[in-house]
Amino acid sequence: MKRSLPIALALTAALSLSGCASSVTSWIVQTRNHQGDVALTRARLSNPISPAYLEEASKAYSLALRVDPKDEHARSGAVAVQLENAAQDYRASKFDDALAAVAVAAKYDPTSVRVAQLRSDIEEARLKREIARSNYPSYKEQGASIRRAYDSLKEQNAKVTAALKRFDYTYDINDLNAAIRQSYDFDEIVKRDTNRLVQFRQLVESGAPESARSGAPVAPPASLLPLP
Repeated sequence: MKRSLPIALALTAALSLSGCASSVTSWIVQTRNHQGDVALTRARLSNPISPAYLEEASKAYSLALRVDPKDEHARSGAVAVQLENAAQDYRASKFDDALAAVAVAAKYDPTSVRVAQLRSDIEEARLKREIARSNYPSYKEQGASIRRAYDSLKEQNAKVTAALKRFDYTYDINDLNAAIRQSYDFDEIVKRDTNRLVQFRQLVESGAPESARSGAPVAPPASLLPLP
């Protein structure tokens, strides 16, 4: 009886310590998950999305997984962070970085349909970019030029709006005439830019003709159907 008492006390103490350790582990994981959730939410609410908050969320979920590699909340959070990173890199045409982030996400959720779809989209975009580069080496510069042209439409549109606002308090027919003139100019610019855009698509699809590479005028595209 005397021998069994110390053994019983030892077992009780061991079980107590084990339960305490389990509680501490659970608390650490929950705390890290909460930190990750807060940082991820802040990242998504920022405009543009904040890389710093994404990094903070990634570290928090990683620390949670270091304590409990099987924790579903932490694994799900880690996947969400990597998908955000991949999406940001994808939109910036950083395809290799995007695929690296997708690969990390796939480690935590190998069966995710979303992860697989994003990987497929990125790989397809990378292939299309290589084809465009091969067919039309200056496509990037031409595309940037077209974007600048469309950005300038904001200024033209502002002129029409300004003339209409003046009419609101002057009731001067000349302000309406100015708005109409500006609108006609706006329409002509849109038509010109649309033609450039259609031609750009044709060149990217078929490759730049020698005349385009040499800087000579390029024949207009065969069709000016609306863009899809």
